[in-house]
Amino acid sequence: MLNKILEVFGLDPKEHRTLKFGDGLINNTWKVTDSNGEDLFVLQRINKSVFKSPLDIAENISKVGKYLSQHYPDYLFVSPAPSAAGDYTIQYTDKEYYRLLPYVKNSVTINTVQTRDEAFEAARQFARFTRLLADFDTSKLKYTLVDFHHLSKRFLQFQQALESANKDRLITASEPIEKAQLLSGIAEMHSKIINENLIPLRVIHHDTKISNILFDADHKGLCVIDLDTVMPGYFISDVGDMMRTYLSPVNEEEQDLTKIKVREDFFAAIVEGYLSEMGSILTKTEKSLFVYSGKFMIYMQALRFLTDYLNNDIYYPITYPKHNLVRAQNQLVLLDDYIRAENRFLEITNAYNVSS
Repeated sequence: MLNKILEVFGLDPKEHRTLKFGDGLINNTWKVTDSNGEDLFVLQRINKSVFKSPLDIAENISKVGKYLSQHYPDYLFVSPAPSAAGDYTIQYTDKEYYRLLPYVKNSVTINTVQTRDEAFEAARQFARFTRLLADFDTSKLKYTLVDFHHLSKRFLQFQQALESANKDRLITASEPIEKAQLLSGIAEMHSKIINENLIPLRVIHHDTKISNILFDADHKGLCVIDLDTVMPGYFISDVGDMMRTYLSPVNEEEQDLTKIKVREDFFAAIVEGYLSEMGSILTKTEKSLFVYSGKFMIYMQALRFLTDYLNNDIYYPITYPKHNLVRAQNQLVLLDDYIRAENRFLEITNAYNVSS
């Protein structure tokens, strides 16, 4: 089947090989090499069960790419390559859509943030992407995942799950449920942000895990990749997701909850890296929400895992019983540690004049 896809993109299957590539949970990805083993392309199958309108993704990427090429031609923007017919996303079956991306030579990706410098570089790259698009008309972009980071609606889904969940799961999850309810003020703050239009919509990446940055051999950031979720949003989504995924030495899959902690120096690295590009762009109100962004994203992900557990694990893949419950507990422990460090985080942000 992949050979037929290669042919659509004008590549001879006899002269090219496809190798499974990366560990993403959403899209399937392969590296395409030539007969000598040289890396040439990255082939992706877009997960239509998640992204209902794959062509909207292609349209967004095309518009952003054209804008950057016109205004910032030196920026490394990894755009899909056209098929033989000139299409940037091709439909193979009713449920299968594919795209081909150039392989950026001498680039590397990493899956876990190991050093403060890596956190700084990633934050700088995601901020740079948003800064370069500061004057882009966000109304021209489609929402590829509607309400993706709408915390208020995620909280409503959690409440609905409480009403429909079976008794055994409600009892088993009683402690994280109580914790989530006690922290509902985080969702109320998000409602205030939206209802009162406190901060502007910007072009936001929405998935700022470290593996979505290309680094050079010296681990200096080159650019952002994986642009499926690029759409209008609030800066708290990108900053918050970095805090959620960079601050702890372990991720949401860790079952030993004693290993979860926030690293203050990594928080400072995110602040420093993001503000090195966006410091002059963020509004005063946005700056005042910098620390809140971490609570916003960690809490939302905890709610999503907990809601899925209560709904009998219908969204996130699981590999053992209570997997989503453990994920939710993991994130709530991270949130507790984050809140305990909040005063110190405010001191750090003040040192970088975030609140000015």
